[in-house]
Amino acid sequence: MSEQECIFCRVAAGEIKAEIVYEDERAVAFRDINPQAPVHVLVIPREHIASLSDASPERDALFGHLLRVAAQVAAVEGISESGFRTVVNNGAGAGQSVFHLHLHVIGGRRLSWPPG
Repeated sequence: MSEQECIFCRVAAGEIKAEIVYEDERAVAFRDINPQAPVHVLVIPREHIASLSDASPERDALFGHLLRVAAQVAAVEGISESGFRTVVNNGAGAGQSVFHLHLHVIGGRRLSWPPG
């Protein structure tokens, strides 16, 4: 899939409307259109990276930044104290449906384990 076809690249570029809750030069966070909890936000890198399997040492700082953004989003959304889950699905077999790396920040209700 090209970056021009990637829905998350288009969200990051402002071409597709989304409810943005955070953005900076490296990341964008927006509400999931099919939320699985009262708070369900996706954190994506602006750079097109298909999946976590595409991690490389050159991207270590970016991956750390994405986790920090997830924590910031949880704080802003008021779920830091009660608890939240950060999930990265990697590959179709794990439930990844959009092949642009994204972190799910989920909370606002009691979450069970195992998740599914």
